[in-house]
Amino acid sequence: MPAECAGWRLDATLVKLFPEHSRSRLQAWLKDGLIRLDGGAAEGKRKVYGGERIEFDVGVAVPPAPTLAEAAEDIPLAVVFEDEQLMVIDKPAGLVVHPGNGQPSGTLLNALLHHAPQLAGIPRAGIVHRLDKDTSGLLVVAKTLTTQTDLVRQMQARSVKRHYLALALGQVERDGTVDAPLGRHAVQRTKMAIVRAGGKEARTHYAVLERFAKATLLECRLETGRTHQIRVHLASIKHPLAGDPAYGKAKSGDARLDVFARQALHAWRLALRHPVTGAEMAWETPLPADFAQLLDELRRD
Repeated sequence: MPAECAGWRLDATLVKLFPEHSRSRLQAWLKDGLIRLDGGAAEGKRKVYGGERIEFDVGVAVPPAPTLAEAAEDIPLAVVFEDEQLMVIDKPAGLVVHPGNGQPSGTLLNALLHHAPQLAGIPRAGIVHRLDKDTSGLLVVAKTLTTQTDLVRQMQARSVKRHYLALALGQVERDGTVDAPLGRHAVQRTKMAIVRAGGKEARTHYAVLERFAKATLLECRLETGRTHQIRVHLASIKHPLAGDPAYGKAKSGDARLDVFARQALHAWRLALRHPVTGAEMAWETPLPADFAQLLDELRRD
């Protein structure tokens, strides 16, 4: 323990000494007795004096989780990029990211555990951010604890750039920004809503790319990453996504839009800083067939 840390709390000292790990992870390891001070377990609030010996065994702290390892499933993955630190996946529409109520298996997490079994030792199998079940496109997965912490911090610093293609109903007149906090819907708890008092900050920038008779193709850029953010924000300005069953119930008058089987939303571009090399990296993926076909049909009018 460095002498200059004398008088600090142990938990604060660990955050300072081991910035590659998050505060919450270090506190959890302390709580579980996996970090020792001078050979014994210690509470985070304990004051340090300098000169103590810190020991923690990451191999003990993050053992393979049998319940996760057993959940590995051979589900095809479209891997856009992979190295020792991270993976970028092109998720198809219809694939759920995490197991949950009503979806205990057959998810992206199950597929990742089959592709890279070591991810069983990473919280959430390294998944850093989500896409809705019926949203297609790019997401990043961390393959180490330090990479996961770094990517989460990049998300928090809003330096990860996420761009979406969205087909919104109606004629969007001009580029704009929706700045409206989001929270759980007061009655329908599976939905999100604009919540002025107590909602989390949420900001979506959108730009008009192409106009059709009954819809507008937008590029949306997330400044924050709240659940259902683009879907709720566009619905709030009376331009819900085509095919959105939760937030876009109004009919457009064009049967092709009204029968589209999912929300027309695709995460087409992802950019971030590599956690180890520091290089700025970016990936793009084309529209999936159903979305591209819909646009082709609209263009023929």
